[in-house]
This record gives sequence, C-alpha cells and structure tokens, in this order.
Amino acid sequence: MKLGIVGLPNVGKSTLFNAITNAGAQSANYPFCTIEPNVGVVAVPDKRLDKLREMYEPEKFTPATIEFVDIAGLVKGASKGEGLGNKFLSNIREVDAIVHVVRCFVNDDIVHVDGSIDPRRDIETIDLELILSDLEVLDRRIDKTKKMIKADKKYQTELEFLERVREALEAGKSARSVECTEEEAELLSTVSLLTNKPIIFAANMSEDDFKDGIDQNPSFKIVKEFAEQEHAAVLPLCAEIEAEISGMDLEEKSLFLADMGLTESGLDRLITACYSLLGLISFLTAGKPEVRAWTIQKGTKAPQAAGKIHTDFERGFIRAEVIGFEELMECGTMAAAKEKGLVRSEGKEYVMQDGDIVLFRFNV
Repeated sequence: MKLGIVGLPNVGKSTLFNAITNAGAQSANYPFCTIEPNVGVVAVPDKRLDKLREMYEPEKFTPATIEFVDIAGLVKGASKGEGLGNKFLSNIREVDAIVHVVRCFVNDDIVHVDGSIDPRRDIETIDLELILSDLEVLDRRIDKTKKMIKADKKYQTELEFLERVREALEAGKSARSVECTEEEAELLSTVSLLTNKPIIFAANMSEDDFKDGIDQNPSFKIVKEFAEQEHAAVLPLCAEIEAEISGMDLEEKSLFLADMGLTESGLDRLITACYSLLGLISFLTAGKPEVRAWTIQKGTKAPQAAGKIHTDFERGFIRAEVIGFEELMECGTMAAAKEKGLVRSEGKEYVMQDGDIVLFRFNV
C-alpha cells in the first residue's frame, strides 16, 4: 500500500513524514525543499503479531508494511505546471490513497504561503489543482465514449454518468463526492481521477490543542465539516509530537502520550484509518521459522489470500486450516486449540477474516 502525503508548503507535511519514517527529509521553512518525493517504508503496528512473537519466538518476524511518499508542496497553478506542478500530479497519480496535511496551528515563526491560517482555503487550493487535472483526463474519456456510441448505443448510459461527474468537477467538487450506484462507482474507478482517490485529512494541530482539547480548535471544526461533505476521513494529529516521540523507546513514548491524554501515536491512528479507508485487513501466519502479517482486501477468499504468499499456493490450493487470533490466545497453544477442535478446515469459498491465523494446504 502506497500513501501520498500532500499539503501546501509549511503546513508540517515533511515534519510529519520525517517523524513517521525517520527518513530525514530536509525540512526547512521555505517552499519546495522536498523536491524529489521522499519514500519511507514503515511497519504496520499490530499487537496480535507481537503476541504471536512472544508465543512462537520465531527466527524471523515480518510485519505488514506501508509506503509513505512525501510529495513536495503543491501551489496554485500546479495543474498548468506552475512550481513543480506536473511532477507532483504524476506522483499523486501513483498512490493508493492521499493523506492531505492541513495546517490548523498558529505559529508566527512559520510563514504560511498565503499569509494566514485558513484550512478551507488551503484544502480548496489543492483540490482545485487536482480537479483541473481531472477535467483534462475526463474530457479525453468523454471524447472516446462519444466515438464508441456511434458504433454501439449501450455507451450512452456511460456518457451520461461521465457528464454528471464533469458537472460536479466544474462546480469545484471532487469526483468522490458524486453520489453513484455500485455500477457507476466501478465505472468511475476505470477513469484515473485524482479526486476519486480515498483521502484522509490530517489536521495538524499544536501540542497545546491536544492538552486543551482538540474540539476547541476552530480550524479543526472546519476540516471536519469539509471531510463530511467529501466522504473523507479526518484525523487530528500533531506533527511536532510525532517528531518528539519518533526517537523515544516504547516506555518513554507511552508515558509521553499518556501525559497528552493519548493512548496511540498519530502514526498508529493514521495507519488504522488508512486500512479502514481502503478496506484492508490482515491475516497472520505463525510458526517457529516466521511470524508474519499479510495485507489483503476485505472480502478476499482463501485461495487468493494463499496466492499472496506464493502463486503455487493459490494454483494448488486444497484447504486452509484457520483459527481466529482471540481463540488461539484463549487456548494458549496451537496444540491445545486443535485438541478443542477450534482449528477449522476451510475450502475455496471461505472469506478471510481480519486476524485469521492460517496454514494453507496445497499440492502442485
């Protein structure tokens, strides 16, 4: 999974990226210091996997990973190539979801590119550039569909829907805000539109906001309202806090977060939100050689999940021996779980569940 972190210059985007990946992107108080997109790979935190490590003491421990891409600050005119526009837009096109960092903190030492704090204006500045880019892509698709109608009238329905999406874009709305049926949503996914990508608004606030209560921050309220209209998720965080805790050990981090009234870091909450947004779950494999998490789409059947490990597993799939994580923990060992008959034998139609611990049987 690849997540693109976007935002205007000086909103705390690279500070957040540095904190969550420790990749040390150059973070300076002027636009375009992050010119090449920085890429960092982070482990997905999963307490279930940690418990399995304690149980099996494996030779190898492999958590699921997420790739974060720090995409340099977009500015007005990016869709026409202003600043480093074309490059930014092509980088955004390659990611699975967008994390849009929105500045909700006040700090006179950090200059805002537009001179004042206005989260709605900031969101709309970036949205406009993405919308303008989408209009070009959509116009090409509409032209192609019109030509296809001449040969086959069945494309008329497609054309009508695409023109409805175009109207929304022209009105300054994103493609994801368009109400559509399942069929229309599937059609929309075949058009590579930036504003149809799943998005999380990361509301970057100050430490004081977390101490005083985030709902007291008027900018955060604005971001929440906007996210609701956009069918988007919103996540309050503080890039400065994330930067502080990124170098701490586990105990220090827990104490620091507890002082702030938090139970999880912003990174952990961000990853959980991204999994939910993209409809992802994890299944687990466990044994002495390796304990590992595998990321799949919700609704994936057992043979396709097996194929994540190796194509031979899918091709020669016989069955999956499955137990839920909680059931295994209650039994204490896999042997005890088998004695109680809790390890199930599932066939090709079994839909994988989050936290399933699986052994695939196959024959090639």
